[in-house]
Amino acid sequence: MNPTTTGPATAPLTPAQGRSAQYDVFHAARGRSSVVAGLYAQAMGENYPVEVAASSSCDWPLLGLLTARLRLNPGQLLVDAGCGAGGIGLWLARALAVRLTAFDLSPIATAQATARRAHFLGPNADRAVFRVGELERTGLPDGCAHGIVCVDALGGATDRGAAVRELGRILAPGGRLVVTRALRRGAEPAWHEQADAAGLSLEHLDERPDEPAMWERLYELWIAHADQLRRELGASPAENMLREAHRMLPKARGRRAVVLTLRRPLSATSAQRAADRMTAPDRHPSDMPATSEETPQ
Repeated sequence: MNPTTTGPATAPLTPAQGRSAQYDVFHAARGRSSVVAGLYAQAMGENYPVEVAASSSCDWPLLGLLTARLRLNPGQLLVDAGCGAGGIGLWLARALAVRLTAFDLSPIATAQATARRAHFLGPNADRAVFRVGELERTGLPDGCAHGIVCVDALGGATDRGAAVRELGRILAPGGRLVVTRALRRGAEPAWHEQADAAGLSLEHLDERPDEPAMWERLYELWIAHADQLRRELGASPAENMLREAHRMLPKARGRRAVVLTLRRPLSATSAQRAADRMTAPDRHPSDMPATSEETPQ
């Protein structure tokens, strides 16, 4: 292009694109260094699933719980919402012999996940599809998912209630959404109201009593290895991690972590009642305040 020619105006970043930038930097940096995986492994000990290598609280007990709660049949569709680099969804897709559609806000994360398909699924790698998407706007069809997992991603949603409603929309009748949630001990959770507004019933509530201590150990390791993180990851991703560690570490011991299993009703009557709740203009359940439910990112 001639430098004197006026080209098309550059569109401003959408809010989602702006939020994705931090995750893009983190995933790109992690792809260049093993230091983050090593610190997660130290924090989790024998509970660290090396192959999954998730940047979340996903450990062997959680993988077992996800497997049990989803109750998927071979060939059904699993959605991994906020999939990061894809390890959790790919592990489950292989273990349960299901198809996988996964999305994340970060294009770099979804590209990394796509590159990992063959490792988990071999010649059946095309059973897994990764795409860029938001929790509040997945772009997926109504009722397409037989099961959904959302591990440590809901805390990053702009509107958690809207995100739960959107995940409920794409869940097939009888399907289950298994999601990690956290809040301050003693705080009143919003998840019952959010589930009801999405037309979902609470089937199981599983406590994760060891999860807060894991984050405490991990944050202490990040702080102790600050110079190594800056050296191997670069200043920007390292400083983002360290800010999170200093902000969340004092709250870790007062944290309650749970896994919710939410189910879409099987009957058409129940489904219609749920749809009415989802679309009623005067129903807009409030979310928890930002300080009451915080998920590490």
